[in-house]
Amino acid sequence: MNYRLLTLFILALSIGFCSSSFAQRQRDERPTIEDFKGIQYTGDDSTFYINFRFRMQNRLKYTTIGGDDLGAEDFEARIRRLRLRMDGYIYNPRLSYSIQLGFTRGDQDYDDTDVVNIVRDAVVFYSFTDNFYVAFGQNKLPGNRQRVNSSGELQFAERSLVNATFNIDRDFGIKAYYSPKIGAVPIHLKGAISTGEGRVSTTTDNGLAYTGRAEFLPLGEFTNEGDYYEGDLEYEETPKLSFGGGYSYNDRTTRTGGQTGTYVMTPLTLKTTFYDAIFKYRGWAYQVEYMKRGVDNPFTTDEDGEVTYAFKGQGVNQQLSYLLDRKLGYEIAGRYTWIKPHRDIRAYEAQTEVIELGLTKYFRAHRLKLQFNASYNVEDGTYRTSHDGNNWAATFQIELGI
Repeated sequence: MNYRLLTLFILALSIGFCSSSFAQRQRDERPTIEDFKGIQYTGDDSTFYINFRFRMQNRLKYTTIGGDDLGAEDFEARIRRLRLRMDGYIYNPRLSYSIQLGFTRGDQDYDDTDVVNIVRDAVVFYSFTDNFYVAFGQNKLPGNRQRVNSSGELQFAERSLVNATFNIDRDFGIKAYYSPKIGAVPIHLKGAISTGEGRVSTTTDNGLAYTGRAEFLPLGEFTNEGDYYEGDLEYEETPKLSFGGGYSYNDRTTRTGGQTGTYVMTPLTLKTTFYDAIFKYRGWAYQVEYMKRGVDNPFTTDEDGEVTYAFKGQGVNQQLSYLLDRKLGYEIAGRYTWIKPHRDIRAYEAQTEVIELGLTKYFRAHRLKLQFNASYNVEDGTYRTSHDGNNWAATFQIELGI
């Protein structure tokens, strides 16, 4: 199948629909003045607008270590994320932009690439209508819901192991977003053609990445676009539900995770499928994600003869939470994550399960919150009373931003 022609056809079809009269509020990445709550500046002639925001996550974490290091412990005390974001428009509100910079090592992709890259987002948007726009530059691909969801709007200190293993992250390219309605039911359609090599790419090789995603909201829009932040902080008075799914074909990438991971000598073609859903009602929130990656031959060998491989397999993540007190802002949450490697890499990777409990105190929704998480990591389906091969962990984190 010629994936380039297929994706270009889909994008062209979306442009053809842009004259639709349906206009709606949607969860997208374009700057909108009414949503900004940071430091704002508007030019005297109103042809220039910029908004500055920042956020940080300060973390303490304790982990027991099993296996060959039985009895060992690991302590983490660091700034997990420190980011500055600038959004606005130039000349015309239809022509907007978003820039996001990351200043901690974990935000710079350094460990995999040895490149200090502080640029996370640098993208320009053009809105043809209220429900159709295109983007050009570097930002998140329309992948699984939890990855597209901001790390500042999570119930737990980190995203799930399923996301960490299979997500397609950020990339440079062109994207199109279209949101029609079927009757009263909102539909969100998203597509992208990108380099496939992630944030540090400076050249384009012979292979590109092609990504598509669709969302279906049978019960109508969530309050304040709540389908893209975790927990029912809006306390939905009527049930809200969103189904999403998509596919990414990364042709001949040079990294083990496509847009992420270490470099390989022999290019890999990754095929990633993702399905997800989120439900909210009167303080209850439930979300589930399924992801699967296929690789024809996941193994490559480097110049020193060391074997490197891409993770091939599947995983499921589920989260359930309840807002104990809407005014005081206390929430409890549970999460169960399951990862199963394909038989091709079973000699290198074990089936893994993670059970997590979380308590969050929201002071100002996700902008200011305290989080405490406890987790238990299980390998090969064997639950042990000791940490022989399994890990216990506890995390405390403060999130602060504007």
